[in-house]
Amino acid sequence: MKKSLLIIVALFLFVSCKKEATTQDATTATSETNAVPTDQDIVDAYIYLYARYFVIQQENYDINVEKAGYNKIKYNPLGSAQFVNPNLDVAYLEAWIAVDAAHAVILNVPKIEGRYYTAQILDGWGEVIVNINERNFPKTPYGKFALVLKGSNPTIPAGAVKIELPSEKVKMLARVELKGTPAIAQKLQKQFTFDVPDGIKVAPPITIPDFTPKKPIDGVIFDNAQEVISSYPDVMPKAKEYQAKVAAVAAYRNTDDKAKARVDEIVKTKAIPTFLSGAKGFGTQKGGWSVSYAAGNFGNDILARDIINYGGLWANRVEEAIYFVGLMDTNKQLLSGDKVYEIKFPKEALPDLMVNAFWSVTLYSVPDYRVVDNKLKRFNLNNVSGLKKNPDGSLSIWLASSLPKGAIESNWLPTPAGKGFALTMRMYVSKKGVLDGQWFPAPIEEKK
Repeated sequence: MKKSLLIIVALFLFVSCKKEATTQDATTATSETNAVPTDQDIVDAYIYLYARYFVIQQENYDINVEKAGYNKIKYNPLGSAQFVNPNLDVAYLEAWIAVDAAHAVILNVPKIEGRYYTAQILDGWGEVIVNINERNFPKTPYGKFALVLKGSNPTIPAGAVKIELPSEKVKMLARVELKGTPAIAQKLQKQFTFDVPDGIKVAPPITIPDFTPKKPIDGVIFDNAQEVISSYPDVMPKAKEYQAKVAAVAAYRNTDDKAKARVDEIVKTKAIPTFLSGAKGFGTQKGGWSVSYAAGNFGNDILARDIINYGGLWANRVEEAIYFVGLMDTNKQLLSGDKVYEIKFPKEALPDLMVNAFWSVTLYSVPDYRVVDNKLKRFNLNNVSGLKKNPDGSLSIWLASSLPKGAIESNWLPTPAGKGFALTMRMYVSKKGVLDGQWFPAPIEEKK
């Protein structure tokens, strides 16, 4: 009897254990099935992560190639800037700022009146933290600004304005409008200075694979994904959701060669084409121009952040500057230096009427977005270029490799013969009509 009872109990335990094991196996199988990312998950993870890589790449270039160092201001020569999409209407200065819990860096801002200026502070994803200028700090538009690590309480000078940073390193890009008096602008440029204490510990830039505009990074983007994500906090509202996708894709890619091959293939055939397609025109499009009103702070728009970091790293908030990018003409053909184009602004919609600061149109090479050399050394046109209006009060800007017949020479922007090019129109401190999308640049029309 006891033996029979023991057999029954043993059979019961065996069946129960087998059932439990089967259930666990099913759960594990289901979990493993759920762990396999979809194609869209891989695309999303790639697009999300790429934005950070552009910033890391620039930091590596500035620190390891340019030898710029940290907490050292680089006063760029007028008319030049060693990064993509430079603005030639301003005196630039730039720096990588590094702080730690025990030390603050003091930024000294000079008194500037009657011309545009800003000291723009950005994070490791290309998002704007703050602009220091008279619009955002009307009571203290100049003087000492103490840059401190968020949550820390280092000693700072009395009266200094405290600005908390999300991490130990940020990028500063400051601008002073030339406004036809470059010598004055350059003098003001040099009056931006740092007070830097001894003892700040600075981590070196993360090492990442090489990539270029012509050869975007591929599946290796996931090789050290966790280190890249952990290197800087992200203010994007859905950051944790996208970071979970990145972690899942990276883990899946490491499971075996088949998974690695699949991820790399999806990156090659779907993620990179999605990125490159977006780079040819995104956001609101009209007359050959594209604009994203999310620049500077991107919300959850991962593609916009990628594209802007790719084509114009360190873009500012729209209330400071709106960037219209011209890549095509009104026939949706890519811009070519072998053609002639006219951009004709009606007299009631002139750019001068639409800004409180200044505007400009700059011409760049593609895909690297550098200024295009020409015999006039003319790379842009702006509100102080002495442009001449047409008899009816309208304003034409001409684009061609040689002066078009009937065009006004002062209004001609030389293009590279036999090559493509791109335009960036900047509107600084735009008026309401620009901010709400009512005003758009005049169309880029090919002239036969």
